[in-house]
Amino acid sequence: MSTVEQQLDDLEAEITSELPSDISVSSVKYEGPELVVYTRDPKKFAQKGDLIRKLASKLRKRITVRPDPSVLSRPDEAREEIMEVIPDEAGVTDLDFHADTGEVVIEAEKPGMVIGRHGSTLRDITKNVGWTPEVVRTPPIESSTVSNVRSFLKQERDDRRDILEKVGRQIHREEMSDDEYVRITTLGCCREVGRASFILSTPETRILVDCGDKPGAEGEVPYLHAPEAFGAGPETIDAVVLTHAHLDHSAFIPLLFKYGYDGPIYCTEPTRDLMGLLTLDYLDVAAKEGRTPPYDSEQVREAIKHTIPLEYGDVTDIAPDVKLTLHNAGHILGSAVSHFHIGDGLYNVAFSGDIHYEDTRLFNGAVNDFPRVETLVLESTYGGRNDYQTDQEDSEEKLKRVINETYERDGKVLIPAFAVGRSQEIMLVLEEAMRNGDIPSMPVHLDGMIWEATAIHTTYPEYLRDELRDRIFHEDENPFLADEFNHIDGGEEERQDVADGEPCIILSTSGMVTGGPIMSWLSHIGPDPDSTLTFVGYQAQGTLGRRIQNGWDEIPTSEVGAMGNGGGRGTLQLNVDVETVDGFSGHADRAGLENFVKTMNPRPEKVLCVHGDERSTQDLSSALYHDYNMRTFAPKNLETFRFL
Repeated sequence: MSTVEQQLDDLEAEITSELPSDISVSSVKYEGPELVVYTRDPKKFAQKGDLIRKLASKLRKRITVRPDPSVLSRPDEAREEIMEVIPDEAGVTDLDFHADTGEVVIEAEKPGMVIGRHGSTLRDITKNVGWTPEVVRTPPIESSTVSNVRSFLKQERDDRRDILEKVGRQIHREEMSDDEYVRITTLGCCREVGRASFILSTPETRILVDCGDKPGAEGEVPYLHAPEAFGAGPETIDAVVLTHAHLDHSAFIPLLFKYGYDGPIYCTEPTRDLMGLLTLDYLDVAAKEGRTPPYDSEQVREAIKHTIPLEYGDVTDIAPDVKLTLHNAGHILGSAVSHFHIGDGLYNVAFSGDIHYEDTRLFNGAVNDFPRVETLVLESTYGGRNDYQTDQEDSEEKLKRVINETYERDGKVLIPAFAVGRSQEIMLVLEEAMRNGDIPSMPVHLDGMIWEATAIHTTYPEYLRDELRDRIFHEDENPFLADEFNHIDGGEEERQDVADGEPCIILSTSGMVTGGPIMSWLSHIGPDPDSTLTFVGYQAQGTLGRRIQNGWDEIPTSEVGAMGNGGGRGTLQLNVDVETVDGFSGHADRAGLENFVKTMNPRPEKVLCVHGDERSTQDLSSALYHDYNMRTFAPKNLETFRFL
């Protein structure tokens, strides 16, 4: 008998001894990080509300209780009883029964009313019908991404259960080594912005943290083939942790499955959905620009199928010697500071991913409250000694001034923006400014993936700032549903009509002007001296956005032509005003990064400054060393740091 089988037998015996004699256990299984207990008495389990909590606390495991399929009532009977328990105001839109696991997925406009106070309505459902309810939100704005991900995962349930059982056995396998060390190997984003990727390794476990591309540098992937990375092959990686969905962190996650990786990806639920959206668009843009995509859509689906979503604050076993906890990073929807607790109190490492330390209109500021962190891997995008961003209120005033001045010239304001994060932040500013009369009411055209990304934001309001979440819960107050917002479907004819029309605002991807519909808008709006091109986000070195920001006023038409606007030799003259409005970045500035470290209690012993150009990483590393007397590093790619 394997050690895992023996563990499960021992756990089943222990659970049975803790339960009242009238509650039986038919089987116990690992599914991913969770221990799943099947019982023929689900209704009695539900009547004793704190029983699961007590078991989880005693066994120090995440426990899910499901009914044995043999005791389930018929779905048509259960449907009727469930609808009697749930208040009408919950707005139930679908019930989906899965007899193999005894789960019923309830989709509702107001999931909180299905859950009830402290889960009381969920327990009532199980008491009445025996089925285990799982609740998901009906998106207030229809999202093809959310719909496709949910239907795909439903279709792949059998495969997914096999994956979860395999992962569960890996997590709970017996530790084989008596050695004690922790290593971090840098595979990208060191003294550069982009292609974030690290290996966190112990004698038992190898974890890949992020796997992204480098904006404006086609073909520069993380150093995955280096001996320090995959070693003997992708099967040497036990788990992947994705901090957030931006392509400079996620673009090559599907590539891992092309190479043969077959393990779990841990991230938040919105990160999973956004990863699907952005990587599929990545393939689409590559095809339109005549480049050979590095993987295909099948590998994107594999990545989604292997994702195990975690909520902020949940401590989760992901390996025999590693527990992972994700915390809000304040950067984009679902972004996470990833905290790794290694061994039995042996060592703690936190990867910041990308962070924003102060509250924004979209998100609460990044969490930096951990019981312990010995080593912090910290982003340094704005780590330079002079990288202080404008106060957000001042930034909003400047943006409104740019819009008003352009409007008075009968021009248009073209804003390149990341589909995820910056676009929604700008939408909130514009909606409030028009509602308050600070700028004239005018159409705000959303091109590229911005509308779809916005729909995903409204699907997960619990990840947004408290006040915004409450507004989304009330449909008549949802700011993203303001009349001024217009979704462009991507047709050239529609873009030409907008360019020929009245003053307006255009939000378009990509945020660094490296491809996508912004190239088309440059050809339409670029020659117009009455219009304004307004940058609101970071422009990485080597990108067209950075070159325009630095004064380029002629663009090779070959760069614009990738979107079907002429191409060939020649140049496009940019006559538009070019403005940069700082303060909307999803990244903390120099002060925010220092405050993130300064207010940690206890502070880390070591800090690795990454994800910034050479000057930024070295400036921040030097400042943290001098101000807080901690060991700091500005590593290069392919360095390995050994701790302990």
